[in-house]
Amino acid sequence: MIALFVTLDVRPGLGEKLMAAITAQGALSLEREPGCTQFDVCVDVANPDRVLLYEVYTDEAALVAHVETPHYAVWQVAADECVGHVEKTVTSVVPG
Repeated sequence: MIALFVTLDVRPGLGEKLMAAITAQGALSLEREPGCTQFDVCVDVANPDRVLLYEVYTDEAALVAHVETPHYAVWQVAADECVGHVEKTVTSVVPG
């Protein structure tokens, strides 16, 4: 299992637009991608312009396939407009 942590710093005034795009992206990822097992969208309590994503994929191939989907391309257009800074970390999930 592969986990992807993404931190998005939202440009002022574009939070609603970003949230609409990312919640649609998450729902479509879970619905259409068998390798996507979790897609959580969180908002930093101390900074509502910081959105955190926690995504889990069955393996690295599923993560690569994720960024090649049509719904990811739609999301990327919104992200390019709404996000000022992105930080990504890919980890392996430790079985527990």
